[in-house]
Amino acid sequence: MINLIWVFMAGFGIVFAMFNGTMEEVNEAVFQGAQEAVTLCIGLISVLVFWLGLMNIARHSGLLDTFAKGFRPIVQRLFPEVPANHPAMGYILSNMMANMFGLGNAATPFGIKAMEELKALNGGRPSASRSMITFLVINTSSLTIIPTTVLAIRMNYDSISPAEIVLPTMIATFCSTTGGILIDRYIYYRKHRNGVK
Repeated sequence: MINLIWVFMAGFGIVFAMFNGTMEEVNEAVFQGAQEAVTLCIGLISVLVFWLGLMNIARHSGLLDTFAKGFRPIVQRLFPEVPANHPAMGYILSNMMANMFGLGNAATPFGIKAMEELKALNGGRPSASRSMITFLVINTSSLTIIPTTVLAIRMNYDSISPAEIVLPTMIATFCSTTGGILIDRYIYYRKHRNGVK
């Protein structure tokens, strides 16, 4: 559906430009945008490779496992239906750690695997389980300590102080994650009280 929306928007814009006599500006914008996209991607690669390398070192050194163990009691309370030693728990923790360091690209595979494991725990049913909904809320709100990708973009565009986004990001994502969890719990307990599964 999203692909159809993008195709419609692009097609509508081109047709409008043809009738409006601004096709030359559209062509210029397309080529300029493509050039900026390549430049931005190359700038992002260097920073992302650096942080992914650090994450890999942290994983091999056991630092990520230590972080995960610290968060495990909290995550087990958020996902009471998931057994403590189930693979889903490991993928959930890995996804949360990657998101905390602003590595959305690295977090995505863990998130997909976590959802697959949660779906298996749900018996493969088409409807989402409580754990799947909670995980989606946490993954979307995404508590972030170091917004790596945003820092890379700000550095790439020569920001005077690219790191000034760190504290506001921490505050905003803490509020969004806390709010998401509270709303998730409120809706669950309200349905549970009314006897709705």
